[in-house]
Amino acid sequence: MAGTTPRRRPYRVADTIKGWIVDRQLAPGDRLPSESELMERLGVSKGTVRESTRVLEAQGLVETRTGPGGGAFVREMSEARAIALLSHYLYFKDISIRDIYQIRLALEPELAANLAGKVDACEIQRLRRGLAGYAEPAVDLEGERQQHVDSLTFHEDLAALSGGNPLLAFIIRFTAQVLSDLTVYRRLYEPGDHHIGPAGCQYHAWLLDAIEAGDAERARALMHEHLLEAQAVMNDNEAQVKRGFLAEG
Repeated sequence: MAGTTPRRRPYRVADTIKGWIVDRQLAPGDRLPSESELMERLGVSKGTVRESTRVLEAQGLVETRTGPGGGAFVREMSEARAIALLSHYLYFKDISIRDIYQIRLALEPELAANLAGKVDACEIQRLRRGLAGYAEPAVDLEGERQQHVDSLTFHEDLAALSGGNPLLAFIIRFTAQVLSDLTVYRRLYEPGDHHIGPAGCQYHAWLLDAIEAGDAERARALMHEHLLEAQAVMNDNEAQVKRGFLAEG
């Protein structure tokens, strides 16, 4: 494509190594070929192999160990690292509350419906115990901030229960984390509506009732209604924060 800068060789070699890992179905902990073997197989210099390995290390896909038995080994990237990398990508993007809720409204009602009747009693009780953190109105802004975070953790925990679709679970947890970060960075809890936590807690309790009862349609409808109300609150808070900023200016 005209105007596109070609990727440097170490990055191209790193992609080749990733393909090699997939083709051979290597698992975390498996050792990669030695530098000399990679040089011979790929037809590149030692410096290129080492820089390619550093690229893979930075991506969280390889780790190097020194000493006897050392070398380069396949590693599994943690979800926390994957979320952090994606968050870095979005850091300078103008992500809005609407953008986030567009994704949440598309995915989370279906997640709730799919979980209906499929969550064991121990998990239901664990989730119910977590509601205590935002069952009562917050006493100050810091308390309200924490209630926002705790409420979003509930949604992340629900996503973690959708073991049949790890991609769906990851997207929902990532979106919840982006919203959590946005709430803190833009201080969207500062308008000070301390009843937000209890309102969310009530919806979460109803959702758990529907999931426990195996009522997929009610779980879907409750999640949709809950997200619409939460979006309206966040939009209002965002507008109040912006008005306050303009007034100060």
